[in-house]
Amino acid sequence: MGDIIIGTEAVASGVVTRHELQRWYRPIYRNVHAPKNPAPTLRDRTEGAWLYSKRDGIVTGLAAAALYGSAWINTDIDIELIYNCPRPPTGIVARNERIAPDEWHEFAGLPVASPARTAYDLGRFRTDHDALARLDALMRARPYSVEDVLVLAKRYKGARGVARLKALLPFVDGGAESPPESWWRKLVLDSGLPVPSTQIPVVDENGDHVRTLDFGWEDYKVAVEYDGEQHQSDRQQYLKDRRVLPTLQRLGWHVTAVVKEDDPVTALSTISAALRRRGWRGTVLIPRYAYAARRRAEIASRQGKFE
Repeated sequence: MGDIIIGTEAVASGVVTRHELQRWYRPIYRNVHAPKNPAPTLRDRTEGAWLYSKRDGIVTGLAAAALYGSAWINTDIDIELIYNCPRPPTGIVARNERIAPDEWHEFAGLPVASPARTAYDLGRFRTDHDALARLDALMRARPYSVEDVLVLAKRYKGARGVARLKALLPFVDGGAESPPESWWRKLVLDSGLPVPSTQIPVVDENGDHVRTLDFGWEDYKVAVEYDGEQHQSDRQQYLKDRRVLPTLQRLGWHVTAVVKEDDPVTALSTISAALRRRGWRGTVLIPRYAYAARRRAEIASRQGKFE
């Protein structure tokens, strides 16, 4: 025992008895069962969703990205399938869409949308910031050709979300190491700041590596570092970050460190001021969602918590 099974099929073929099915398995979808222990993994639920589709669906979206190794994907996400099912069960999102033979292949024992097709679906069906983060993460885990994604956008011209996808593709960068980094990068882009580079290596006068900065502008020596929870909870990481700052300043770098609780409007002002001092002459237009994020942070702060 240990496999994901179709209950009636497994009983009919003698793989398990009805008693064993009830005792040792749990239903994860109608007539699809997983062993009771341990709890089903995302991979188990993905296989189960495919079995629920009578082995007809093709895995796409975040479930496909997870199979390809994308990080930052929760185990309880809905499993997205390209599959004609008007009333899918809870936990499965079925989309009755066209998919050509060159847009999927067998991967990890399942029919999975190609990386380009997965990117095409991620960019169309998720909100802008989350879409960019997911496209970045997929690019980092399983590099795909943006041109191939554009070919799909042209092939399915007029499909839902294609315009949003095409607007995001020029900014996809596999250098982003977390969704918050992608969020901050999207924010500076939407504000009219120059397109930044990611994972910028900094060396000292002797050619020794000092730091790899999250993203920034090498020509201006201005960078942004997102400090995640590990930076705040790991004392050694915190001290390492502090000790490198004087060296970066000596080498001429202006680094703005941001955390999830920071006011994005204030941070944008700091970043744009640093760029202007170093010769940038553009115009900043702070997007509305930055003010919305500021209000959420203020409310969370008053309540003594952060979302």
